[in-house]
This record gives sequence, C-alpha cells and structure tokens, in this order.
Amino acid sequence: MIAPPPRFSSPIAGGGPMALLLLLLLLLLAIQPFASLAASPIRVDVIRRASGAPSTAPAFREAAAFRNADDCSPARRRVDIAMTLDANYLRGTMAAVFSILQHTSCPEDVSFHLIAARSEPDILGTIRSTFPFLDLRLYRFDSGRVRGRISRSIRQALDQPLNYARIYLADILPPEVSRIIYLDSDVIVVDDIRSLWNVDLDEKVVGAPEYCHANFAKYFTDAFWADPALARTFEGRRPCYFNTGVMVMDVQRWRSGGYTRVVEDWMAVQKQRRIYHLGSLPPFLLVLAGNIKAVDHRWNQHGLGGDNLEGRCRSLHPGPISLLHWSGKGKPWLRLDSRKPCAVDHLWAPYDLYKSSSPSLED
Repeated sequence: MIAPPPRFSSPIAGGGPMALLLLLLLLLLAIQPFASLAASPIRVDVIRRASGAPSTAPAFREAAAFRNADDCSPARRRVDIAMTLDANYLRGTMAAVFSILQHTSCPEDVSFHLIAARSEPDILGTIRSTFPFLDLRLYRFDSGRVRGRISRSIRQALDQPLNYARIYLADILPPEVSRIIYLDSDVIVVDDIRSLWNVDLDEKVVGAPEYCHANFAKYFTDAFWADPALARTFEGRRPCYFNTGVMVMDVQRWRSGGYTRVVEDWMAVQKQRRIYHLGSLPPFLLVLAGNIKAVDHRWNQHGLGGDNLEGRCRSLHPGPISLLHWSGKGKPWLRLDSRKPCAVDHLWAPYDLYKSSSPSLED
C-alpha cells in the first residue's frame, strides 16, 4: 500500500519552478514501488483453499464401524470390489458402499478399489470421514486413453470417459488383484456380497446374470447385421444380453487373454462404421456374449432407472433379490430430491447417508 504524501502548505498552488520540482519528486516516489515490482518476475500460484475452509464435496453422516462376525477367519480370501468415483454419482457410491458393508458378515474383509478420472481430495476425504474403517484404495484413470475411441451414444452420461474404465481394470489394478467384482454406482446390495464373490467362473473371464429373453439384435445397428462379416461375429455362440454394471471378472485371465485390446479393436470399428448406439456395453457384448459364466438373476435387478431416454418408473421383476440396480436415466437420489420418486426409489432411501442442508427433525 502506498503511503499518502505528507501534508504541508502547498507551494504548488502558487505555481513556479519550485512547485513543478516538488510535483515531479512526489510522482517519482509514488511510482517507485511499482517500478521495482515490474523489474521482478511475476509468480503465478495455484489458488489453494485455506486450511479449515469448507469442503466443496457434499456432507454425509458417519457410518457405524462394521466389524467381522465370529466365523470370519483370518484365512478367508479378501473380497475386492471396484467402482468408479465421479462427483456426480458420489451419493450413489456412498449408498452402495454402505449397503455392502451392512449386509455382509465379514465387512472387514472387503476392499474397495475406487477409480477416478482426476484428483479428488475433497471427495476422498469425505469418503474416509464417512467410513473411517474402510479398506480403500484410489486409482487414477487416464481419460486420454479412450477419448479418441468414444463415439456419441444415445445418452450423454454414457459418453463420459470414466464409463469406459471397466475395460481397463486389468491395467489399473495391481498384479495381486486376481479377481474383482465391478459395480456401478447406482446399485444397492441387500445380500452378503461374498455369495457373488464365491461364484465359480468355470474358467470364464467374466460372470454376470444373463438375459436371453432380451432382443439381442437391438444392441447393434442395421449396418452391423447387414454386413455378413460383422454378423458372423457370434457364430458358434449363443449370445445373450448381460449388464456390465455388475460383473465378476477374472483379472488374470483378462490380462493373459489380451481382452482390453480386443474391446478397443471393436471401438475402432464403431468409430468407422457406427455399429451400435449404447456406450461401453456393446463392445463387451461383441467380445463376451455367449461366453460368460451365467450368474443368478437375483444379483442384478436392473433397469430400475427406466430407459436411457425417458427414465420412466419401472417395477421390480418377480423373484428373489440380492442387488438392486438403477440402470437407465433415472437415479433415485435425483427423483427423491425432486419429490417425484418412483416406488422402487424408496428401497434406496434407507441407505442414503447424505446430509441435506435443509433443516430436518434429525438435526
């Protein structure tokens, strides 16, 4: 800050050479600090939030400490779960983690591998404060690896690079992880996750619920089926639809089989020929449909978010349920907040740890 000139009876007002000299002297003194600034190099720093400043991440209630039951012996194999970490879906991720811990007998044996497209210190801090005892590992996914391979799909959310991270799990995860359960962020688990973990893959690279009654042809364009070479892709296989939001993956077999490269090759065909419309799912179907381990349907009650365009309400399918999945456009936290929930959204609400800024009886 420049100090004001001292006050004195002004000879400037009277004019003359002395007044002009004093005026020049005052101007020189005033600009001197700026001259020294200009001579120094300008340093531009990243603006960082001061210690103690409020986080930009939403706030969540702290979950109870989940401890192993007496029958959880130290010799049990760890359950590894991979999920992507996106700020827009954080509320869903927190609910999914909470449901998994709440319904397994051995929560301390569950390790979460979270994959993010950028550094998210606020979000990571929020997760750790909500689940202080969580076995959590964070990995960075290089979005540039797929940015040139993504073609526009029917819904913008499906075009995000992080949606393709599941293709690269074998590259992202450390070598000691030989099997992984991959879960989308819009799921709730209402059964012991160990039952899904212990599925016998029968030497298949992926296990997931299959839906053979679905019209498999609709996942590919007319151009795909009209090309004899492309249409022969499924010869010798009985291809069925499966949802890639719930998968058990043999990571070692994926690595040794070079499946990442095979999926990428189909993505390259898509860029040239437009053979499908639906994000990261169709290349998985092209590579694996008809050659996966079929898992009980109870492990993916999918489609609760409605279709990918309208997101209209859907009811539950008949039969037992171990996992609820709000795949589709509608997400339960958004519909609940808008006070226009679907009936199935009330099944998600008990796992919501979000602390609303609006006053409530709980506060």
